[in-house]
Amino acid sequence: MKPKSKPRHAAAGPRAGEVVTLDMVAHRAGVSASTVSRILNGTAVVAQDKKLAVETAIEQLGFVPNPVARGLAGGKTMSVGVVTQSIDSPFYGVALRGIEDELDHAGYSALFVSGHWNAAEEARCIDMLRSRRVDGIIVLTGRLSDHALRTTAKALPVVVTGRDLKAPRLFSLNFDNELGGQLATQHLIELGHRRIAHITGDTAHPDAVDRLRGYRLALEAAGIAFNAELVVPGLFHEESGLVAAERLLDSRQRFTAIFAANDQMALGACLGLHRRGLRVPQDVSVVGFDDLSVSRYALPPLTSVQHPAREIGQLAAAAMLQMLRGEKPTAEVPGPRVIARESSRVPAGKG
Repeated sequence: MKPKSKPRHAAAGPRAGEVVTLDMVAHRAGVSASTVSRILNGTAVVAQDKKLAVETAIEQLGFVPNPVARGLAGGKTMSVGVVTQSIDSPFYGVALRGIEDELDHAGYSALFVSGHWNAAEEARCIDMLRSRRVDGIIVLTGRLSDHALRTTAKALPVVVTGRDLKAPRLFSLNFDNELGGQLATQHLIELGHRRIAHITGDTAHPDAVDRLRGYRLALEAAGIAFNAELVVPGLFHEESGLVAAERLLDSRQRFTAIFAANDQMALGACLGLHRRGLRVPQDVSVVGFDDLSVSRYALPPLTSVQHPAREIGQLAAAAMLQMLRGEKPTAEVPGPRVIARESSRVPAGKG
């Protein structure tokens, strides 16, 4: 008589290289595969001993659930596409971390792509993400038209930052850049500055235009005449801030303070002033915008308008999760405030 093969020990794990399947978990636990699936999805109403048997089998076998497969079974991929503008940006990088953390807590994965401030490239990113069957799309500012965003929202939920836009299945989050620019300039005025230069961002970006408008409103409110010679263009990166500071100094226009439309340009401006033998803040006060973490450790630490990048990312992701649950988003971006540090002070002769 042929001897029977010995059964595998109940606690034995899979063989080397063997892929553990849901059916293997079900067999080990003594339940059906559908029961295991429902327990994993949190939709099963089963006896505690069966649930414990499944959890024990999963641990013994080292089973790792496939979130895509689980999602597809429920009509979801458990992924959210995110269109940023530059993944290596100090501002957008922090926002992406906020999105990633919020989605991860809910069991979703983020797919990040860069649009590089180009509408055609952003549209290509949207098409690529849709081909990956993402459950929704978050767009961080960008240059896609409102019409394009509304059209995308007809197919799947969309959250967009940096806009005031309303449409079915579309939620927008905006930051008050105009008020931020006004507060930054007002801070310098309250210190006693009257000759305040401004380094703009790329004026093709709405936030740069709004910050410039805020600068002009603060001057007007204080009865200070606007001087176009004290406004020089920048491109939101450090090198453009350095060049802008050099242009201001070469113009021979008198100024005792600079408000730069972001921290990166403010730091570049500080270097430009240093190279010309000027001290910050003893000779020229400098204020930035965004309150990047690096600005706290600059020499001197930079006064800046707080623009909470990480919180904006978290709020955008939270709004997307609410939409995916069929709920109305409730996220709201906090208003701007000036974080005063050592780069701004009373102008020389007025202290």
